[in-house]
Amino acid sequence: MQKTALLFPGQGSQYVGMGKSLHDQYAVARETFEEAQDVLGFHLGQLCFEGGLAELTKTENTQPAILTASVAAYRVCMQAFNLKPDFGAGHSLGEFSALVCAGAVSFADALRLVRQRGLLMQEAAMHGAGRMVAVTRVSGELAEQVCASISRPDHIVVVSNYNEKQQTVISGHTDAVSEACQILQAYDAALIPLEVSAAFHSPLMENAASSFEPLLRTFAFQPTGYPVISNVTAQPYAGTENIADQLAMQMTHAVQWTRTMEYLDHERVGLALELGPKQVLKKMMLKHSPQVTALSLDLKTDWSILEKYLASQEKAVQAGKPSFLGKCLAIAVSTQNRNWNQEEYQKGVVEPYNRIKWLQEQIESGARELTADDMKAGIDMLRSVFATKGVPSAEQNGRFQQLMDQTGTRAAVEPFLAPVEAL
Repeated sequence: MQKTALLFPGQGSQYVGMGKSLHDQYAVARETFEEAQDVLGFHLGQLCFEGGLAELTKTENTQPAILTASVAAYRVCMQAFNLKPDFGAGHSLGEFSALVCAGAVSFADALRLVRQRGLLMQEAAMHGAGRMVAVTRVSGELAEQVCASISRPDHIVVVSNYNEKQQTVISGHTDAVSEACQILQAYDAALIPLEVSAAFHSPLMENAASSFEPLLRTFAFQPTGYPVISNVTAQPYAGTENIADQLAMQMTHAVQWTRTMEYLDHERVGLALELGPKQVLKKMMLKHSPQVTALSLDLKTDWSILEKYLASQEKAVQAGKPSFLGKCLAIAVSTQNRNWNQEEYQKGVVEPYNRIKWLQEQIESGARELTADDMKAGIDMLRSVFATKGVPSAEQNGRFQQLMDQTGTRAAVEPFLAPVEAL
């Protein structure tokens, strides 16, 4: 089965009405918004569903709002589709959503963290800390070279987001960003000023990061249930000990999203599912990796596509599995014999084997369906074969484990498969 990555959007994806359809249709989504209200002390759902865009877009509001919408989407997705993620990744703020959903930090604690993160970033914005401009039609390497050529301690400009191969964001002091833009225009770059009031993901956020880091260290991060990719390194967190460090560093360092998508490509991810408002990350993934099935749970038409994709994957898995009785027969044949008594061998191996072989032929011809009794008969045949051939108990148990793993029948078989006692 192809690997699955869950993607979580960052600030800028907010819109009035985000999360409302899930809230109205799913109890687990309503409970998520209610939990956020209890933690934050104000009606976040009302802000998301009915508030003005200006109020929702305030950094201290939009960060917990997007986190809540994303976690609600994740919980609905798990309930509706029972996905088993292989990776999680979030863009900037979305990294907190990814960590919550992978079990590294509770939703309540993450709400407190991103609320404070937003307040600190808003404080930086109140001091007029620079500007940000999106740059397209030129490579990230060129944007980086231009920034490095003019940047100095009192005139800082850096690449703050590597979003696509030819889409970056530059960030820094207003005059430095303007100078970089003039140079990049000479290379036919397209420039889009961003509606933000501070230079996020740049050294100008150093004070905010320094204030945020001690708060991060008061929380005990837990091991993730699957790898979560860091924005700073574009690699999965190696453990819990560096999560706080890298979340603080994220405020002053570039978001390595292009390298994150390259990592997911390298790991042969086949499904990238965006959980949260809009489809920004879905579109980036489709452009970067057209071979990947990229979907957004915020787009209703993608729900049916996801259902069909998961059904086709399950069908492929089932088609690739050996039949249960066929695997029983293969194990019986491949197990070493230690008993040369012909009469015992005929009764304990040949006759039980032939009975299961007949059952298997009936199933393959369509004359009957595999039943629980047939599966038990296959197990009983193997027990007889093992006992007659003198197979050690450890090897017997290992063979039964192999049978269940390779045929995907553990849940059906384990109830009547007791461990073999040591011989």
